[in-house]
Amino acid sequence: MRHITLTEETLADAIAEAVAALRDGALVALPTETVYGLAADAANGEAVARIFEAKGRPRFNPLISHVADPAMARHYGLFDARAERLAAEFWPGPLSLVLPRADGAPVHPLVTAGLPSVALRVPRGPARDVIAALGGALAAPSANLSGRVSPTRAAHVVDQLGDAIAIVLDAGPCAVGLESTIVSLTGDKPRLLRPGGVPAEDVERVLGTRLERAKAGDAVTAPGMLASHYAPRLPLRLNATSVAPEEALLTFGDAAISGADEAAAMLNLSASGDLVEAAANVFAHLAVLDDSGAEAIAVAPIPADGLGEAINDRLKRAAVR
Repeated sequence: MRHITLTEETLADAIAEAVAALRDGALVALPTETVYGLAADAANGEAVARIFEAKGRPRFNPLISHVADPAMARHYGLFDARAERLAAEFWPGPLSLVLPRADGAPVHPLVTAGLPSVALRVPRGPARDVIAALGGALAAPSANLSGRVSPTRAAHVVDQLGDAIAIVLDAGPCAVGLESTIVSLTGDKPRLLRPGGVPAEDVERVLGTRLERAKAGDAVTAPGMLASHYAPRLPLRLNATSVAPEEALLTFGDAAISGADEAAAMLNLSASGDLVEAAANVFAHLAVLDDSGAEAIAVAPIPADGLGEAINDRLKRAAVR
């Protein structure tokens, strides 16, 4: 595995090396603004199969196809007026759109899990440059073992996947730190399949209508819909107002948590109560506390508004055993 730290001097050569590896069917870990992605050429079935093998991911769980711009996206999905408005407002950025698959879309059925729809996103950062240089979509779920804490630093990728990857491009910590919001436009009413880096309220503002929410037990039509997901090794206890000495504490703002002074370890998602900062820290802090030697992790209550909806979604799924 090649670990390449991205600088102005290394960027061009790193992109060329990553594209060559992808064309050979190898897996490449790429930094985006959300989390690090485990990328393969979306048209190459053998390469995509390596994603599922490396992650231990169930094959009924579809992947997001990452594209360089809306023009490339239109080769893969059918855009209506709603999709055009959302793409204009949020791309590049942490919003994925599930659209009817375009006829002849150059995407392998493994990527879409055989569904007649395709999930599309235009990421920010070096990943977008790699996609543009490749000239086609990349299937790129989070670069971690399936169900485990998502990687917001290159070191997380190396720790979990190691030699399953040909190249890791290291651009430092991810700015957003939560996976993309996923909105389905395959029906008459837009549906929020996964809250994420774009608050649902912002999507609703652009569409001028409320998003329907996916419910527990709904068919898996997008990543992040499994009940148990994003989990550390340690048990997770949510909405904690107290913490035991054998537990680590993941707190938020100035929450009053009884026993905090005696917790086995403690990290604050945002001492100032900033949900943007909290979103950027949630996976990295969980990874640190998971290795703290504690017996479990207690999590303070997190507000449910704005990005809090996505943070609570990840924590709820991480707590399912």
